[in-house]
Amino acid sequence: MQTGLYVAISSQVALEKRLNTLADNVANSSTVGFRATEVKFNQVVADTQPAKVAFVSEGQEFINTNNGGLRQTNNSLDFAIKGDAWFQIETPAGPALTRDGRFTITDNGDLVTIRGYPVLDPGGAPIQLGNVAGPVEVGADGLIRQNGAQVASFGLYEADFTNGFIRHENSAVIPVTQPEPVVDRFDVGVLQGFVEESNVNAVQEMSQLIMVSRAFENITALMRDSEGTLDEAIKTLGGNR
Repeated sequence: MQTGLYVAISSQVALEKRLNTLADNVANSSTVGFRATEVKFNQVVADTQPAKVAFVSEGQEFINTNNGGLRQTNNSLDFAIKGDAWFQIETPAGPALTRDGRFTITDNGDLVTIRGYPVLDPGGAPIQLGNVAGPVEVGADGLIRQNGAQVASFGLYEADFTNGFIRHENSAVIPVTQPEPVVDRFDVGVLQGFVEESNVNAVQEMSQLIMVSRAFENITALMRDSEGTLDEAIKTLGGNR
């Protein structure tokens, strides 16, 4: 019985983690550039002689890399990435990656996010533009031009999130593994005048949220029943002495 309780507790820990990620996904279903968090669960087998007991692992979070839908804004400082890549921005926590391409130009000519974080070029330096140098034109290759002259270039990065990541503002993530600039990738590019919507399917996430909540409640009820049975067994055995 004790083993059964431990297995149930491991299931609750895993379900609680999934509940948190689902709730966060639903909350960000309308957030520009947000990519959903998924959880991969593994079975942990403990050798408890004579039988092996299967516990549920806490789960490993990973990012859903499916692209969100594109929304045309016709704003020359709105950008979306085609393909699996990220803009890099400088935050108080260090360089971070984001798919939220809603940018603006400061009085000093710095290209920044809506939160005021500098947008970085392929070398990791802040992008600077001319305030009075003419309209900003960006090609699919990420090259930024004003008055027909190239003035900067977007840094497009790819990263491996399997070793972990930290969420940040601006739909940004900070991967544990160092991101690398995208080089010679014809499937990756920049679209000007568009933004990428969240890739969260709100209806699907809500359905999963309900299912996981019910599973959590069922396991809680099972644990109460198991504890009650154990108490009754102890009373019965103790009374037969």
